[in-house]
Amino acid sequence: MALAASVASGCAVAPTYQVPAVAQPDAYKEAQGWQPAAPADTLERGPWWTLFGDPVLNELAAAVEVSNQNVAAAAAAYAQARALVSEQRAALFPVVDLTGSAGRSGGGGNTKAAGQYRMNIGGSWEPDVWGKLRAGTDSAGASAQASAADLAAARLSAQGELAANYFALRQADAQLTLLAATVDGDQRLLTITTNRFNAGLAAKSDVLQAQTQLASARIDQSNAVRQRAQLEHAIAVLLGKPAGAFTLAPAPWNTTVPEIPAGLPSTLLQRRPDIAAAERRVAAANAQIGIARAAYFPSVNLTASYGVGAGQAAGLFSATNSLWSLGLSAAENLFNAGATAARVSGAEAGRDAAIAHYRQTVLAAFADVENQLAASAALAQQQELRRTASEAADQVEAQMLNRYRAGQVAFTEVVTAQNTALAARRALVQAQADRQATAIALIQSLGGGWRQRE
Repeated sequence: MALAASVASGCAVAPTYQVPAVAQPDAYKEAQGWQPAAPADTLERGPWWTLFGDPVLNELAAAVEVSNQNVAAAAAAYAQARALVSEQRAALFPVVDLTGSAGRSGGGGNTKAAGQYRMNIGGSWEPDVWGKLRAGTDSAGASAQASAADLAAARLSAQGELAANYFALRQADAQLTLLAATVDGDQRLLTITTNRFNAGLAAKSDVLQAQTQLASARIDQSNAVRQRAQLEHAIAVLLGKPAGAFTLAPAPWNTTVPEIPAGLPSTLLQRRPDIAAAERRVAAANAQIGIARAAYFPSVNLTASYGVGAGQAAGLFSATNSLWSLGLSAAENLFNAGATAARVSGAEAGRDAAIAHYRQTVLAAFADVENQLAASAALAQQQELRRTASEAADQVEAQMLNRYRAGQVAFTEVVTAQNTALAARRALVQAQADRQATAIALIQSLGGGWRQRE
């Protein structure tokens, strides 16, 4: 047994694991002044949503981790994976069992009944000579680490979706405020137009156009109410609550967009949990090759037992009634038509597939960050242009309304100016929402936030 244990560490058949090499840029093309790569996947991410400075969002996001059912499922899967690690590790140690029996038998006539009592303690152990059991433990451990990364990914996904839905709901609140003012303005304009028509200063078509304008604004208002309700229901589901039991009161919209630190290391992307999970699955697949290769070598099993038996319970523990045994067995598969080689080839192909998936995950993640950085820069410029356009359209609307009251322009010009101004205001609101949504997507693509170098 000691000899078997001594050679176990030197006979492992699993390939030595190395993290697969991937092409990594020194810095992101869409950002300037970022630092060279350095692994950072173990850094604490912290409550990234606090960067937006919204107390209501802070409260909701903190509740996701304990209430979201997708997160709960991922947490249960992680607990299951950890239990499997313990199960695999237990195979490295001997198994000891205790059995006992008592019986009585007899026959007809003058045959006297006889009793039989037995007790036995035995053990068996399969020395991990070829590293098969250790490879199984390593594979289970890597899979558990992948499940931990999956749990982090589930948390990040749920928190990101909550933040996106929350700001979309606040955008709907802003749109409703805007549309309420528009409805009020259209209602006043309809009154003015009707009065002018009654006084013979305006055509009937002007009144009809004003009525159409008011109805269209009310339709937009109804659509915004519907969209807000759907977002509120989506947030309830993310929080693990029935949609009918959750209400989020209207509140002012905090349009804060976090600034990206100039010194953000490009390999902060390594903190992404999906990349960590993919890499750990490569390690698990690598260990499976060792398990498959171990079938080329004989399996060794050691057994030992000690027991006692007697016809009477009182003599059960007498030394003369004891039995013991020691055993060593070995088994080798001499022919299986290439099944072992096929299993090894399959395990190697599985590892290669896991490597390809890991590399593809990394490439997609880098592209994701580049996309969000480019979008962040473009949307920041667009927001300012939208603001300028909205302010100009507001001035045109006011001028056209004044000129209409003075009888200088036709009502159609007022309608055109109003529609243009409303579209510009709503586009500005949308631009603000897009910037926040892109900031959330960037934080998610970076693995849950960023930290400046000390």
